[in-house]
Amino acid sequence: MEYNDIRALLNKYWACESTEAEEAELRVFYAGHEGTLPADLQEAAPLFRYYHDCSDIPEMPELFTDRPAPWDEPQRTGIIRSITQGWMKYAAAVLVAAGMLYSADSFRDKRTSEDLAFRDTFSDPKLAYQQTQRALQLLSKNLNRGKSQMEKIALFNEAKDLVTGKN
Repeated sequence: MEYNDIRALLNKYWACESTEAEEAELRVFYAGHEGTLPADLQEAAPLFRYYHDCSDIPEMPELFTDRPAPWDEPQRTGIIRSITQGWMKYAAAVLVAAGMLYSADSFRDKRTSEDLAFRDTFSDPKLAYQQTQRALQLLSKNLNRGKSQMEKIALFNEAKDLVTGKN
């Protein structure tokens, strides 16, 4: 085949107007030509040699032919539910009920503890007064212990100020 015919076929190929038979001619030409080619024909040589080499590879076998494609199956009209959906709603209802019982029980416990806190524990007012005095003395004693520690810190701060010369 002459170079001018190959050039015409290449122009048709690059314009996407060639047929499969013309493309096969180009593959055969480039595969069988072993000499040097003109520069304008040489740039397409690797492409058509590759196409020629790949034509020997058998086609890929059809995969997954043992079952029909999803779009070929008849459409089902029913709703498909998983196995867990049936009992999940009952489990959720049980959890909500358990939470409500727990919160009601804790509310009842809190209310009874508040009632105990405000109920008068002593029937004898003199005994109640003595118990209150004893509790306040204990509180005062502990507060005074903290006050003595604070006096030591104040003494330390005064000494520090004397040493640094701030006063």
